[in-house]
Amino acid sequence: MGLAQFRHWVFDMDGTLTVAVHDFAAIRRELAIPPEDDILHHLAALPAEEARAKHAWLLEHERELAVNARPAAGAVELVRELHARGVRLGILTRNARELALLTLQAIGVEDCFAPADILGRDEAPPKPHPGGLQHLAARWRVAASEMVMVGDYRFDLDCGRAAGTATVLVNLPENPWPELTDWYAEDCAQLLLLAR
Repeated sequence: MGLAQFRHWVFDMDGTLTVAVHDFAAIRRELAIPPEDDILHHLAALPAEEARAKHAWLLEHERELAVNARPAAGAVELVRELHARGVRLGILTRNARELALLTLQAIGVEDCFAPADILGRDEAPPKPHPGGLQHLAARWRVAASEMVMVGDYRFDLDCGRAAGTATVLVNLPENPWPELTDWYAEDCAQLLLLAR
């Protein structure tokens, strides 16, 4: 099946639809998280009070990034064309849902996504867990194999593989995970050409 045949697309947000701006090393330093630890898993393992305070800091830090988000090359055109074709669009992000909504507004595509189809870290287990994609497949009443997961990082690809969706890697100069990737595009503009 070619990309143009897929009618259900799920996007990662930061670094996929937007220019990547998160400095994860700086976030880890600020929150005293070891360099090798996953930020969300580390926070989940902390005592409740400490976790709450660190989550609050992270939310405020990410809020500033969200309102100043800039679209990745070709992202707005890709989303708008898919939406115009009647393709169902979802977001699966490790960010907070409220910030995903702010980000979509900032880049000018919020009208292309149904609010219930935007899943953040509180609505679904963080990627690479496949729960978010499974939730959207059930909500949309489609098999996972009829969906595409688009992202810029291994977690997005692992998530898609675990759920049984097709996978697309974008916004990297090369593909370091060919075994996990069904399609690769240097940016969303190239992805739009692949999807036509």
